[in-house]
Amino acid sequence: MTTSPRAVLLVTNSRRDDVRDYAVEITRALQAAGIDVRMGSDEIKEFHDRGGQEVPTWVPIDPDEHGADSCELVIVLGGDGAILRGAERARSAGVPLLGINLGRVGFLAEAEREDADQVVRAIVRRDWQVEERTTLDVSVHAGGAEVFRTWALNDVSIEKAAREHMVEILVEIDGRPVSRWGCDGVVCATPTGSTAYAFSTGGPVVWPEVEALLIVPISAHALFARPLVVSPSSVIALELPDSSTEAVLWADGRRSIDVPPRARIEVRRHVEPVRLARLRRGPFADRLVAKFDLPVEGWRGRR
Repeated sequence: MTTSPRAVLLVTNSRRDDVRDYAVEITRALQAAGIDVRMGSDEIKEFHDRGGQEVPTWVPIDPDEHGADSCELVIVLGGDGAILRGAERARSAGVPLLGINLGRVGFLAEAEREDADQVVRAIVRRDWQVEERTTLDVSVHAGGAEVFRTWALNDVSIEKAAREHMVEILVEIDGRPVSRWGCDGVVCATPTGSTAYAFSTGGPVVWPEVEALLIVPISAHALFARPLVVSPSSVIALELPDSSTEAVLWADGRRSIDVPPRARIEVRRHVEPVRLARLRRGPFADRLVAKFDLPVEGWRGRR
């Protein structure tokens, strides 16, 4: 009886010299352990076009296809932007995603640049645990029809299209109107996304295991303009009245559509999560302190 070779999908930012060097190092170590490494054909071409050190032979995949089917892991080298790109390929195949931070904050990453040897050993031994993260299902309705549908791991934002004009947004939760904001926009986020765009606009940090959805207005001109935390089963609707200017919807900062007045955006929890591969189980508080470099000097702890 023959068995298929083990395989992983590698997602990188091949325009950066340091990332390309790291990708070559990781690939050679995995191949030496008998694991096939796949990569988008466009990324492979970028490696060859830029020259430099001799590169390994990757199994090419069509960049327009997800390519993670029959893979054990999607390994992402880069920052949170690259990890969100890798999440698109991992989620569709139900494959865990393992991020190695070669960017700045890298909140979604599981390992840092200096952890290469440890990461390779864990992959070879299949020594990881899977943690499921909530995602958002996002739909846009105009003229009585659905005109756009997408999903997001971190957040979906509805923002003003013109710098000089605010956008008017009516907020509805579970079929009931809650408020109307003249604002720069609104961010709807998952707990995972609470440390991303929602955080920078004044939203709370929510621990990943908390089941909830967030609504955070951006620079709202209203007496009631506080962030809201709602049930994971809630349906959030954002409507642009006739008086509103045009807006732009962004999902994870990667997929977008123009939203006209009288449109309706519905946001709810998606049935398909993103699965993250965790090499170690540590308190989220420790990750928060490390990533944001929070001051904790003087802490004594429990005696």
